[in-house]
Amino acid sequence: MDENDKRVKKHILPILNCLNQKNDGHQRELLKILSNMKISEKHEGQIFDICIKIWKQINKAPSVRMNALKFLVKIAKKYPELFEEISIVTQNHYLESLSPGVKHSIKKLIRDEIK
Repeated sequence: MDENDKRVKKHILPILNCLNQKNDGHQRELLKILSNMKISEKHEGQIFDICIKIWKQINKAPSVRMNALKFLVKIAKKYPELFEEISIVTQNHYLESLSPGVKHSIKKLIRDEIK
């Protein structure tokens, strides 16, 4: 898949609309696809909300949550005021169910991007 692949552009909204109903593995792969796309400003809020909801579900697979967090960080780079919201949802309560390696990766991701 190319970055901002024209074959996927017309499917961004349908993907966003069905993302919450998919299983963990499917969500992970759809988030990976969406992360390679330029998301319009009108859809950034929707994907941010979806990713926050995915991230906050501590029973979800760590790989899905990690991809959701990466997407959150990507959007927050464009809108730095969102880093405050990300810092709230990356407190210990949301990290407890993760392995030490995943916790370390998340803390590094946040630390490196908030600079």
